[in-house]
Amino acid sequence: MGLKTEALTGGFAVPVFHAQSVFKMLMDGMARPGTIQTVQPDVAPPAPLGIAAGTIALTLCDHDTPVWLSQGLARSAVPEWLGFHTGAPLTTEKAEARFAFTEAGTALSSFGLFASGTQEYPDRSTSLIIELAELEGGRRLALMGPGIQSVTEIAPIGLPETFLRLWTENRALFPRGVDIVLTSGRRFLCLPRTTKITATEI
Repeated sequence: MGLKTEALTGGFAVPVFHAQSVFKMLMDGMARPGTIQTVQPDVAPPAPLGIAAGTIALTLCDHDTPVWLSQGLARSAVPEWLGFHTGAPLTTEKAEARFAFTEAGTALSSFGLFASGTQEYPDRSTSLIIELAELEGGRRLALMGPGIQSVTEIAPIGLPETFLRLWTENRALFPRGVDIVLTSGRRFLCLPRTTKITATEI
């Protein structure tokens, strides 16, 4: 049996143009942590990969970037879709992944299991793309750090209770550590490792 149609369709209509525009959005997002961005290109990744997460995958992944997928994604048509459109190799080893994708509702394991780079090459770390139910309307979190004037608030729905502890452990590794992109449907926001995240009191 050949590849399912689902794996062969739903990529960028104009790959170079769309990849460049999304890459610019990701750079802007990393420079301004917590700012919600909405992707325009009409990609149609197989469920349960969201549109923004799929768009980011098409933009960043290639044959040199090992990708780790959470169980729900690994059991779907996503591996074939990613392989067909990007050529990215899949890895089951979190520490080998340049990019890791999780579908909504997945329990987060310790970020320390992923590659955190080295002191000399801190960019050789894993970027985690985490799908959530919503990016607004949840428990409010305060962001501080580079790219933020004083404080930015985000309120994603679906982050586990352990997230703040995991993130604090990640920040302690600086300049090493993982960077995170939170996605929901067509929208995403970036949380670079330099960002301090605390729960707001209200």
